[in-house]
Amino acid sequence: MDKIRIVGGNALTGTIPISGAKNAALPLMIASLLTDETLTLENVPRLADVNLLTRILVNHGVDYALNGKRAGEDLLTGQTVSLTARSITDTTAPYELVSKMRASFWVIGPLLARMGGCRVSLPGGCAIGTRPVDLFLSGLADLGADIDVDAGYVVAKAPNGLKGGRVAFPKVSVGATHTIMMAATLARGETVLENAAREPEVVDLARCLTAMGARIEGAGTSTIRIEGVDRLRGARHRVVSDRIEAGTYAMAVAMTGGDVVLEGAEADLLAGPLDVLRQVGAEITETNRGIRVKRNGHGINAADVETQPFPGFPTDLQAQFMALMTRAKGTSRITETIFENRFMHVQELARFGARIHLDGQVATVEGVERLTGAPVMATDLRASVSLVIAGLVAEGETIVNRVYHLDRGFERLEEKISRCGAQVERISG
Repeated sequence: MDKIRIVGGNALTGTIPISGAKNAALPLMIASLLTDETLTLENVPRLADVNLLTRILVNHGVDYALNGKRAGEDLLTGQTVSLTARSITDTTAPYELVSKMRASFWVIGPLLARMGGCRVSLPGGCAIGTRPVDLFLSGLADLGADIDVDAGYVVAKAPNGLKGGRVAFPKVSVGATHTIMMAATLARGETVLENAAREPEVVDLARCLTAMGARIEGAGTSTIRIEGVDRLRGARHRVVSDRIEAGTYAMAVAMTGGDVVLEGAEADLLAGPLDVLRQVGAEITETNRGIRVKRNGHGINAADVETQPFPGFPTDLQAQFMALMTRAKGTSRITETIFENRFMHVQELARFGARIHLDGQVATVEGVERLTGAPVMATDLRASVSLVIAGLVAEGETIVNRVYHLDRGFERLEEKISRCGAQVERISG
């Protein structure tokens, strides 16, 4: 199993290209199930989760093609993927695939809408909480689906097609919003989603679906209206840049010092986190290339954050911010409101010498003057990169184990930061 070795102490200086967003690419790939024509996606990141979802789509009968490498192409830039679901050959999404990645459960929406029925394993692939699928199932039921759970599988039927309806989510869910919005594009009549997720990845999916012929209004607000159509066509769409990757590298620069341009990053997708980084002492500048992040030698100030749905501070940046606060001057409080079990990185950060006290969903971080390198264990995707951020300033050597978590969501991380001066290498094993 691969490991990452880091020797801390180097400031990051240079340019880091920001990949296409994993959290946008996955639902966009799943949207290919809605049409028998080809959906071509540009700027798709090279990630383990993308590869796994490709296997799942192939299992349903989707043909896929990757554009060949072009002369001078940098592998740190995204790839172009063409997906064609000319005919759906299997409407079952099996446990052995769906259990490895939660987002693969979202195929239930397009399969049900296009085929009138499907059988999808209950999801897995995540260690940060229970994250039940009741919002998905109740939303599909509101569109006229008959839902049953049998032996670990959701059996959904709508033999006469889905019909438009009102779906009021009791809590904000990005995954449920993706799924019900996709299903509603082929439902008869109008569907209204209330308390819908407002994340940029939802907006990106709506843009792609609209290019495919869907009629969608209100994406990016809490109320989305979808007027169903008889069929969708193929389209070409570029995946939005990854705001979580951009925020992660911005925090790494704030941690280590230095001066980095996050090429292709979009500041309007990161307004909340960038404001917090300014509070802690980073200089943030928008440029025609992306976002420039710089920190001088005056140290890091403490700040409090509370995770919230977009446009608030993202839960997917909570672990990275906690790593940053371990070196802050003063005490910070980090409140996690989205997931009930997203502090597993605390014990690993403590191995560096961090001082963190947990009280329920609140972590109090007392900044220390120095961290010391240590062997640590990645517990989930975002927690794993928080250990890398800590390792970049820790004295001596850090070994991050179980980095397959990193490969799920960060495209060639060690290559990107090593180009900016980090002393980091992957150890195969």
